[in-house]
Amino acid sequence: MWKQVRERETGFINPKLFANRVKSNRNLSLQLSNCKEIVSAHRGAINSLQVDLTEGRYLISAGSDASVAVYDVQRATECVASGLVAKHKNILLVDKQHEHGHKYAVSSAIWYPVDTGLFVTGSYDHFVNVWDTNTTQVVMNFKMPGKVYKTAMSTLSTSHMLIAAGTEDVQVRLCDIASGAFSHTLSGHRDGVMAVEWSTSSEWVLLTGGCDGAIRFWDIRRAGCFSVLNQSNTQLGRRSPLLKRVISNKASTSKSSSVGTSSKSRTAQKKPVNGNGSKNSSVTKKNFSQEKASAGKRLHPGLISIQDRSTAHYGAVIGLKMTSDGLYLLSAGSDSRLRLWDVESRCNTLVNFDIVRLQTSKAMQLAVSPDSDLVFVPCMSTVKAFSMWSGQTMLSFRSHYDNVNSCWYNEKDQELYTGGSDRQILVWSPYKSNFEHEDEWNGKQQGVALDEDNWSD
Repeated sequence: MWKQVRERETGFINPKLFANRVKSNRNLSLQLSNCKEIVSAHRGAINSLQVDLTEGRYLISAGSDASVAVYDVQRATECVASGLVAKHKNILLVDKQHEHGHKYAVSSAIWYPVDTGLFVTGSYDHFVNVWDTNTTQVVMNFKMPGKVYKTAMSTLSTSHMLIAAGTEDVQVRLCDIASGAFSHTLSGHRDGVMAVEWSTSSEWVLLTGGCDGAIRFWDIRRAGCFSVLNQSNTQLGRRSPLLKRVISNKASTSKSSSVGTSSKSRTAQKKPVNGNGSKNSSVTKKNFSQEKASAGKRLHPGLISIQDRSTAHYGAVIGLKMTSDGLYLLSAGSDSRLRLWDVESRCNTLVNFDIVRLQTSKAMQLAVSPDSDLVFVPCMSTVKAFSMWSGQTMLSFRSHYDNVNSCWYNEKDQELYTGGSDRQILVWSPYKSNFEHEDEWNGKQQGVALDEDNWSD
């Protein structure tokens, strides 16, 4: 470490490269935290976790007991073991006893991307609720035609406030918070939709994974999906850098243009088979008639997407996660397969992930490190960290007593949160000795004033 620090100071190492190395080393040292504990308020399986995107401070969790809880992961409610272990209890809880609470299991809970004043929940009681965090009241709800498996909001959006909801119905619905009504109904899947994910490079692109094994790309500004992933369309490895691709494209276009001009000169010298060219004219008439017939059968763009039977997995798609740069997509299926897709070419990159065993009947939540080097996948009662580009297992986290359903990586604190069917929320953090934690805790107690305003305005 000190050698790298000196190299950074002398200019031998780029500061950004140095920071990435430090972060990657900390990620590889993740272990069950010995200084932070989250006291779960749920009495059922934990289905969803998310830390707010504005402050990186508040963790929201959803449980099968129809409850939603919020924890402050930066300020502990109490300390035990002479101040060495910080316990974080819920600062907000909504359960069945609440007058507007859900009646059945809450499958998804997400923060409003702009601030922590709102959060959205989806439940098996067929409702998507929008909550005011300060008053813990439902300000808006949407009735769905079936169980809600997943909800998502775009983190880039500046033009719309849409909630994408995947349910056991074949159609994906977009709920508009501004109007309180459904703005879109996306038709194309032939079975329920268990995974929805907004693109991290465009606010208009939505990705959905269905129980029919298909992953569809939607541009919400036009009808029908514009792409369906096919596991048979493959490319080996990562894409080449942009500069190399531009040079290769220029070379290929110049080569094709030279070939095209030579072929044109050759065809110009050829004579028709018959003197009057009757054979060529008959062929052109036949092609024209076929094009006319196909034009007569042309379908609406929304119906064309229904006829596309391409599949990304041999089973249901139970998880989707896009990298922060929006170039790659990771998918998990009930066929216990992980696949990495190139978003630009829509190809399967053929990354051979180690053999895993995934859940088959429940949606799960994947997590990716900010540098996109590691992907965290719930594999039954274990969470495995795979290398994104080689597929090798880098870390294995074993402390849950039952299946793990959700993962979330907190970029600000470089911590991993996992929730499982054992009702526990575990914290995995880079290795830190008790002496370091004690010094850090004493510094916080002496130098940090109490925060009176819990929620952003």
